[in-house]
Amino acid sequence: MDSVDLDGLTVAYERVGSGPPVVLLHGYIGDGPATWHPQLELLSDEFTVIAWDAPGAGRSADPPEDFGISGYADCLAALIGALDLSNPAIVGVSFGGTLAIEFTDRHPTVPSRLVLASAYAGWAGSLPGVTAQQRLTQALALSALDPDELVDALLPTMFSPSAAPEVVRAFRAAIRQFHPSGFRAMARACAADLRAALPRIKAPTLLIYGDQDIRASLSVANDLHAAIPDSTLVVLPGAGHICNIDAADEFNAAVRAFLRVSS
Repeated sequence: MDSVDLDGLTVAYERVGSGPPVVLLHGYIGDGPATWHPQLELLSDEFTVIAWDAPGAGRSADPPEDFGISGYADCLAALIGALDLSNPAIVGVSFGGTLAIEFTDRHPTVPSRLVLASAYAGWAGSLPGVTAQQRLTQALALSALDPDELVDALLPTMFSPSAAPEVVRAFRAAIRQFHPSGFRAMARACAADLRAALPRIKAPTLLIYGDQDIRASLSVANDLHAAIPDSTLVVLPGAGHICNIDAADEFNAAVRAFLRVSS
């Protein structure tokens, strides 16, 4: 992986392929390569694919714990500028989808297209109030546990029961490398309420959800689909929350077809 200094914060990223740029944003557990390896490998034949380690994850430095979703969005904008990417497509899963919404609201002329996978308009914007608060409370408590306890609490909610064991094992290893402070920073950022930003999204948007997702249900997907003006919803049968891994072939086919329209 490469890295760049952005206002004193080291941010790591992986860049492969050539063609129109596509920036991949992982969730609040794992890191860029672990989350996006099927896309880094299989979409790079047609696109320049960049997967960052968000501040507080992987090989990137920890931001302040009050960085907030706006801090992450502006950091992403700085990375895109530093890499001289022209109107990239932005693809985010889970927390990465929340970040993509905020990024597009703060930097509306940058993205050419959005792909929001298993995404929320922030926990407070997509989940009942009690559930959103429980998510944040759980995350802050989990940050104090040892890696195996964290994995045992979260990994079962990430994939469908039919996910390949080797896929689950690989993601387990990435979760174990979590940064406690960075984990809290991302959880606090994910707790935002971004419902007001959804009608302002001008970029064509593809929503992808698994029908076995127990974290971001199809009711969340339908709410985003109804609120984002130029959006298309694709539901992947049998896929769980990390649907880009759980149903990688179907996910890649949907994303490739969507991005080709503007390439």
